[in-house]
Amino acid sequence: MSTLLEKHIVELLQERNEKAISLLYEHYGDTLYGVAHKVVRNEELAQDVVQESFVKIWKKSDSYDASKAKLFTWLFRITRNTAIDKLRSVNTKTDKEIQMDVSDVYNLGVDSIKPEFMDVRENLEKIEDKYQIVLDALFFQGMTQQEASDELDIPLGTIKSRLKIGLRELRKIYGPAIIATLILSLL
Repeated sequence: MSTLLEKHIVELLQERNEKAISLLYEHYGDTLYGVAHKVVRNEELAQDVVQESFVKIWKKSDSYDASKAKLFTWLFRITRNTAIDKLRSVNTKTDKEIQMDVSDVYNLGVDSIKPEFMDVRENLEKIEDKYQIVLDALFFQGMTQQEASDELDIPLGTIKSRLKIGLRELRKIYGPAIIATLILSLL
């Protein structure tokens, strides 16, 4: 690419002229796609990376400094970093997906333990009032967390915290498997 054309593109970028993006895409698009594809090794993801990179390039156009790097180097770094971020994001999502066919959650034997025979209400009284109120609203009154928050005039985050702590306290009484079963049977 000629230095003159590169300077022209930089000027257009700094003027926030949309023609800069089409010139960048025309002259660097294929190369940047190659950079993205080399990192993510997937055509669709590489296309997403290039698109996201061009958005970043447009938004960060005023940060380009010709004295620090050539235009291509700056574009390369943005695209490569975007590709790495995309790859990490995809890997994180894949790792967090629940594998239903491998899960033991549905094999706990919910039918064998009935909450009405577990004296839950009596043992609920063994934990602090603030946790009792939340657990009672969620499990025995059938409220959602948001409904309990509205009804009890307690922030939603506090409802979630008290639910977690309350269940931890009940787990000390019943044990972990029983609590999981209790939760599943009350849903």
